[in-house]
Amino acid sequence: MEKQPNQVLWNLVFGVLLLLMGVGIYKSSQSIDYIWRWERIPQYVFYKAENPLRAEYDGTVSANDSGQLVLVNDFDDSEQTVIEGFTDVQVYENDLVFEGDLLAVSYEWKAGPIANGLVMTIKLSLVSIVFAILLGVISGLARISPNPALRNLSILYIELIRGTPLLVQIFIVYFFIGTVFHLDRFTAGVAALSIFTGAYIAEIIRAGIESVNKGQMEAGRSLGMSRGATMRYIILPQAFKQVLPPLAGQFINLIKDSSLVSVISLTDLTKAGRETVSSTFSPFEVWFTVALLYLVLTGILSFVVRRMEVKYAARS
Repeated sequence: MEKQPNQVLWNLVFGVLLLLMGVGIYKSSQSIDYIWRWERIPQYVFYKAENPLRAEYDGTVSANDSGQLVLVNDFDDSEQTVIEGFTDVQVYENDLVFEGDLLAVSYEWKAGPIANGLVMTIKLSLVSIVFAILLGVISGLARISPNPALRNLSILYIELIRGTPLLVQIFIVYFFIGTVFHLDRFTAGVAALSIFTGAYIAEIIRAGIESVNKGQMEAGRSLGMSRGATMRYIILPQAFKQVLPPLAGQFINLIKDSSLVSVISLTDLTKAGRETVSSTFSPFEVWFTVALLYLVLTGILSFVVRRMEVKYAARS
């Protein structure tokens, strides 16, 4: 029986390595003589926005029967403004108020540019993943089709897309195809990411299908099932288990590649980071924050895929 490694010892080694990495990062930051200003970052993620209430006319503050403060117009008693629902009231009963004076202020949490960029990245990635899967599955099936027209068309698409940079494809889709079909920035970004990722998913699907024993297709056909039905109910479910890990890697790449859409002025997480840097002059803090948010997104995706792997492994 193979001897198992000492879990406590090697976990301790792992902890020491992490500690050394942390010390190395700290020493590196000290050597570049950089002043860290992390307090500037939170307001660009979430901030308290002020909603001021200002007087629209000259008047006097009084209290109504309900005890609420009311601004009454000096020239028209029927015109009144009830001051309620505000966190900070700036006037008192019997105060004289002039047009434009601050009456009260309320506060509410709002998303900053980094949070808005994160939402855009999530939205862009989710929509692109859906279309990339559809395009990849169709292209993957066409890649192994006995029909030469479908097969050659699929090969042309896969080789053309995988052989050119994503950045170039984004420019082509937005400035050429987008101009012809009047696509907005978001649609052009989704199209470019879906087309690019779909080519890689097509090869993953093809490899997954070919990894299934050919006897499975023959068994299905011998039971009277059509080729399409055999592929749908027998081959693809087995292939799906095989391709989950590489698909997860491709989806993670898509999330990271979505940062390139900032070149067409789509305010995703990366572009929001650049705008924040220009406002705060704190590049390291901003980019560490952006990197952490990307890490959270890809980590959640990895966790979901691992759970799916465990689920399908338990069924087999």
